[in-house]
Amino acid sequence: MTKLENPVLMATIGGAQGLRGEVRAKSYSADPTALGDYGHLHSMDGRSFEILEIREMKNVVVMRLRGVNDRDAAEALNGLELYVDRDNLPDDELEEDEFFYADLEGLEALDDQGVSYGKVTGVFDFGAGDLLELKGPGKRPVLIPFSEASVLEIDLEGGRITIDPRAAGLIDDPDDGPSFTPDKPKKNK
Repeated sequence: MTKLENPVLMATIGGAQGLRGEVRAKSYSADPTALGDYGHLHSMDGRSFEILEIREMKNVVVMRLRGVNDRDAAEALNGLELYVDRDNLPDDELEEDEFFYADLEGLEALDDQGVSYGKVTGVFDFGAGDLLELKGPGKRPVLIPFSEASVLEIDLEGGRITIDPRAAGLIDDPDDGPSFTPDKPKKNK
């Protein structure tokens, strides 16, 4: 049983492939077939998986995992999320302005005046672009676009990001006026 210090989601198993225990999985790595390069994959329940073979197939990867030898064992893994520890990811291959999304979690979101809008608690992509989730003390989480207009600077060493709260949709622009004006009620004749 392995407890990861800083888990990073790398893949989600989708189902069995064939009869010999292979599984299909959605890979969250830039190179989907590189999943095996990061060491063993771990589930949150403490299980560890070694990739013996991996190949790409359309928009998923097909993996053969040590100890998963038949279709029943493969089907039992359906929906399982697989993680690696952040320390296993290769920092030396990153460019100066590149980072892993996991590195953003915990950074404080400040505007250029130093006003805090909370900490980054997640990075999501629902299909229309990346979003950052910000959560402040005693506040509900909010989602802001992860774009150059909204996120002006990322300072990993300083533990903060600089945001434009107007572009992020956190405050209204007083010059714009109301964004919605209701229709006047109609009088019955």
